Amino acid sequence: MKKIEDIDIMTVMERIPHRYPFLMIDRIEEVVPYEHAIGIKCVSINESFFQGHFPRKPIMPGVLIVEAMAQTAGVMVVTSLGPESEGKLVYFMSVEEAKFRRPVFPGDRMHIRVNRRQNRGMVWKFFGEAFVEDKLVAEATFSAMIRDS
Repeated sequence: MKKIEDIDIMTVMERIPHRYPFLMIDRIEEVVPYEHAIGIKCVSINESFFQGHFPRKPIMPGVLIVEAMAQTAGVMVVTSLGPESEGKLVYFMSVEEAKFRRPVFPGDRMHIRVNRRQNRGMVWKFFGEAFVEDKLVAEATFSAMIRDS
């Protein structure tokens, strides 16, 4: 499959239904349909979750890092399946073996890489990793189902 590079935020929002404050990716650097995708999240102190997690030591919640992986995977799925799947919902079915290696702070630029493990029909399984400055911050295996909204 042909590699697609640099999907901007407007195209990301065409492909997945997430919006502020729950849109956890800013752009996609690369998609190889049915294989992998690389997403970018520029973590800002203005993120709503930093108001409570934690006010004196802001750290991005691990579950939101996994959500960023899932949104990156969602863009890859829609890109793979084509325009007729744009705007459909991608529901988590499982998260396995999630590991959080280092905290993610405001000002960090997180690179998210997801690899398709398998898919059957509308059920997809992925392995995701998140990096800050080439250091692994989190990883997880997860599955999701794409459905009509």
